[in-house]
Amino acid sequence: MGMESWWSKFISVCSFILLLLNATHCFSPAQNEALGQVDECSALLQFKESFAINKSVSADPLAYPKVSFWTREGDGNRSNCCSWDGVECDEDFGHVVGLDLRSSCLYGSINSSNTLFRLVHLQWLDLSDNHFNFSQIPSRFGDDLSNLTYLNLSNSLFSGEIPPEISKLSKLSTLDLSFNYHKVKVYDDSFPLKLTNANMRSLVQNLTAIKQLHLNWVEMYSTVPDILVNASSLTSLQLGVCVLNGEFPIGIFHLPNLEVLDVNGNSYLTGYFPNFNRSNALKKLNVANTNFSGQLPNSLGNLHSLTTFAISLCNFHPNVPSSSLANLTQLGYLSMSTFNDVSKGKLSVSFSWVGKLTKLYHLSLGDTNIKGEFPSFVSNLTQLEFLDLSDNEISGQIPSWLMKLTQLTTLSLGDNNLQGPIPRSLFQLKNLEYLSLSSNNLSGLVEFDQFSKLKKLKRLLLSDNMLSVEIRNDLSATLPKLQTLALGSCNLTEFPNFLKNQSELTKLDLSENYIHGPIPKWLWNATIETLWGLRLYDNFLTGFDQYPGILPWTNLNYLGLGSNMLQGPLPIPPQSIRLYDVENNEYTGEISPLFCNFSNLQVLRLSNNSLSGMLPQCLGNSSVLEVLGLHNNFFNGYIPPICPSKTSLRIVDFSYNQLQGKLPRGVMNCTQLNVLNFANNQMSDIFPSWLGALPELRSLILRSNGFHGVIGKPATKHEFPNLRIIDLSNNGFSGMLPSNYFEIWNSMKYVDENQQTYFEVDTDVVGGSYFQSDYAMTISGKGVQLKYEKTPYLLTVIDLSSNRFEGEIPEGPVGNLRGLVLLNLSNNSLTGHIPSSLGDLAFLESLDLSQNQLSGRIPSNLAQLTFLAYFNVSHNHLSGPIPLGKQFDTFQEDSYEGNSGLCGKSLPKKCEDSESSTRPPSSIVGDDEDSVFQIALDWYVVVPGVVSGLIVGVVVGNIWTTKKHEWFVETFSRRRKPRSTRARRGRRT
Repeated sequence: MGMESWWSKFISVCSFILLLLNATHCFSPAQNEALGQVDECSALLQFKESFAINKSVSADPLAYPKVSFWTREGDGNRSNCCSWDGVECDEDFGHVVGLDLRSSCLYGSINSSNTLFRLVHLQWLDLSDNHFNFSQIPSRFGDDLSNLTYLNLSNSLFSGEIPPEISKLSKLSTLDLSFNYHKVKVYDDSFPLKLTNANMRSLVQNLTAIKQLHLNWVEMYSTVPDILVNASSLTSLQLGVCVLNGEFPIGIFHLPNLEVLDVNGNSYLTGYFPNFNRSNALKKLNVANTNFSGQLPNSLGNLHSLTTFAISLCNFHPNVPSSSLANLTQLGYLSMSTFNDVSKGKLSVSFSWVGKLTKLYHLSLGDTNIKGEFPSFVSNLTQLEFLDLSDNEISGQIPSWLMKLTQLTTLSLGDNNLQGPIPRSLFQLKNLEYLSLSSNNLSGLVEFDQFSKLKKLKRLLLSDNMLSVEIRNDLSATLPKLQTLALGSCNLTEFPNFLKNQSELTKLDLSENYIHGPIPKWLWNATIETLWGLRLYDNFLTGFDQYPGILPWTNLNYLGLGSNMLQGPLPIPPQSIRLYDVENNEYTGEISPLFCNFSNLQVLRLSNNSLSGMLPQCLGNSSVLEVLGLHNNFFNGYIPPICPSKTSLRIVDFSYNQLQGKLPRGVMNCTQLNVLNFANNQMSDIFPSWLGALPELRSLILRSNGFHGVIGKPATKHEFPNLRIIDLSNNGFSGMLPSNYFEIWNSMKYVDENQQTYFEVDTDVVGGSYFQSDYAMTISGKGVQLKYEKTPYLLTVIDLSSNRFEGEIPEGPVGNLRGLVLLNLSNNSLTGHIPSSLGDLAFLESLDLSQNQLSGRIPSNLAQLTFLAYFNVSHNHLSGPIPLGKQFDTFQEDSYEGNSGLCGKSLPKKCEDSESSTRPPSSIVGDDEDSVFQIALDWYVVVPGVVSGLIVGVVVGNIWTTKKHEWFVETFSRRRKPRSTRARRGRRT
């Protein structure tokens, strides 16, 4: 009896415990999994509700909002979310283990409280191609989703530092954080995602199972971690455009499973190719736009699986292992444009081996020095979709057999020497989307209606030829919708009528035509939301039809209206403007203070107009402004406080105005300044020696002002470290010549013949894409005026003429400036002898010492200066014979007048035998070297024998050229090779 009582009590207690367990949800495993699934489904629904749906934020044309179809099903809170679009569940327990929401039109932010992080069983997560509103990647990805093996957050506009907690995802085999640039903020050039060097090393070290590591467009500013050579599981490494530097670890090429290696767009990254063995698994190899160099190894032929090979814009040796590369028969993508700098203009590279690669669908051989007739090997490549042969020296006619390449979508033949008409066979390439024939010598009549046959055409570039384009007025309905149209130098006399219906146009170039009158209102009506770049240089335009006050194009970045007949006040651009160029017109009035509000404005060119009034005090405040050109107007008053804080200014040209006062000391903050020009104003100040601290200053021109006083000693030995042009002429400086500065102007002491031909400032007008702004400059002296639209890079000038300097010319300091091209010390009060050390200035082309009080003989070794084209020592107290030989045989009597003691062959006074003119010793620069410097300075044309020894600098090229960006090179670039074009109008000097 007692036993039964005990047992019944035990049963009662157990029943109570079971009831208690039920009350606290302590279910069976199956019950618990079911409840967990309900919680995960609820988390997914809350995740859905945290975002808006915006179909414009996903780039994929097949994008659709998957979460829109997520709804609750069944009774109560129960939902079968495993059947939802994009959701994958575990078969055993029903947990959500996969979430594929790529291209799902999601718009909104993800923060640490998002219910996504309740899906702790997730193994596969793809959120790519959405818009997460520049939110940071939450650290909870690493803290809470530790089971992830696949994580893709690419193309989704995350920003900020990549959290170090990501490295906790030790099971990851794929991590893709690529391309999170600001694609919705038009042309924003920042890197939203950043990864420190330490976090990169930690990431690589902890992700021991990683197979695919994709971090394109993640800002690193670091070297490639050498620890990557141990990532033996790695199959794909993509680090394109990451601002990487240092040397690429060569061991990465030997990783046993590596199939994809992409480090393109890291221009400071060095490296070279190893010898590849036959077991190498590489399929895609892209080092384009890096500083990789060295010899292309013969062993490249061992990469039998290679389908993509890109080495454009590198520095490889020009010798190409043709027979080896011809073995890469699986290649579909080959990009070798500008693959080396060595061969440019020196060595013609043969690419006939490319004809054996019959699987090619992409071929880029732009700027590889291909010469002669159109390369016949292209005819074998019938699978080509993309063909770029631009910027070479291909001559002859465009072959009719191109029509056989029926798959072509892109054909780029710009910047060659092609002649003859555009063949009608081109109009049979029905798949063409992009056609560039710009900057050739094509001629004849083009019936524009022929392009209506190319129904897929989006970009058409015909500028800078000798074509006459005939456009019928009834074309509007038949032409394809174009995005880019370049018809510069096509003999147009009016705006093409068909533009009224081109509602998708983003870039338009009608420059160097004969278009008269106003810019029609219908042009902006058709393109008000789409137009990004407008180039109307060199026409006869007078203004805007029904001008609205503020230009109506809402997304306009580039406005080029230079060299027209535009009048009235300056047109006000939209807030999106980055480049505003209206030089060489007839604009009047003042600069509106609204120009200070354009936060994206990088280039402002207003030179050669009739603008007046005081400059807005806020004009130089912008942190992004790089080029400020106000040359040759009627501005007056004081100079605004340029660079009140650190800015990006590279070129400041206020010359030929009526500005007064002192140079603002805020200029010291312009740490990136290359050019400072205040010539021909009414300024009054002592020499601004503090400018010497600007590390990048190359050109300082303060000519024709009221600067005065003694130029003292530099504060340190590191003043003006990069100065190559200084013009202080026609001021009131006094005292001795600044020999202490001569001693430290180190950039004038050498000639780097490997530098570019012209001085150019790279301006990033479009995100990640750089443009070269050439600097127009005038240098004056007594009887000499040099005018350049493009300033030669090697031009080195000291002009201290027309001041009150006295004393002797320092022997040693001046003779050490061996890079000098022009030295002008005329019209001062200098005494003593002409230093013989001037004979060491081997590249000197112009020497003017006239109007001084120099005495003694002309050093005979000056005749060694084989480039000397202008020489003037008139009106001094010189005596003795003038040197004979070389250049001195060309100088006329006026070079020596006013020196009664001189004698020589070119003078009325002949020398007696005892003082006969002497020939120089052997030249320091031989005749065979003449071409070296003249190649670099082909801008210079010397006319000896003209009165006063006039040197004429030929206007060559144009202010804007391009470097590496397709739309500008193909759309808005001007001819870089010599050609006969109509003279530019509207420039005042």
